[in-house]
Amino acid sequence: MILDANEIARLQDRTTQLWHGAQDILDENSLNPAGSSQLLEVALGNHRANFDLWHEEDKAREPGASDAVIAEVKHSIDRLNQHRNDLIEAMDRLLLEAAGHQSPEAPLHSETPGLILDRLSILALKIFHTEEEAHRESASEAHREKNRVRLALLKEQRDDLVVCLDALWADVLTQRRRFKLYRQMKMYNDPDLNPAIYKHRPNPVS
Repeated sequence: MILDANEIARLQDRTTQLWHGAQDILDENSLNPAGSSQLLEVALGNHRANFDLWHEEDKAREPGASDAVIAEVKHSIDRLNQHRNDLIEAMDRLLLEAAGHQSPEAPLHSETPGLILDRLSILALKIFHTEEEAHRESASEAHREKNRVRLALLKEQRDDLVVCLDALWADVLTQRRRFKLYRQMKMYNDPDLNPAIYKHRPNPVS
């Protein structure tokens, strides 16, 4: 099976720990063994983009961050977000190829599997950081308890989403449901579409 939502969710959890320097995971290569599917590799790239986005956004929120730092971070966030969306589309292209012919009579699912995988990635990051807060010794017990409640809800949401994604994929394979590749059509990085960029260019010579 090309798409196993549980497998991808586990990979997202393990790499989140690895990239945060968890000591119980030592070998990144073991998380992406030889022979792993192209979908897993692209999903891992998407998760890394979300991981980097999360921490770039934290830099912009640091008290006392200079204007120069915030501007640099903003440009980095734009690049990472474009990369993240490119990888969502790449996952959907791989899954459309794997699904083969889809019945035009099947109901169209508005959210693609790639978008759901991206949501799972963000949930993995929220779970990691909420678990940190649920056990942070320097925080109050009320703070820790609040985050224990949040953690349980996040895990429930992630479990529900895993089930929904596997069900969607099963329906796609049996032609009970279909999906399309939805291009994100991001405009902010395109110098021909973003007026904040093109208005500063010299007028072309006729």
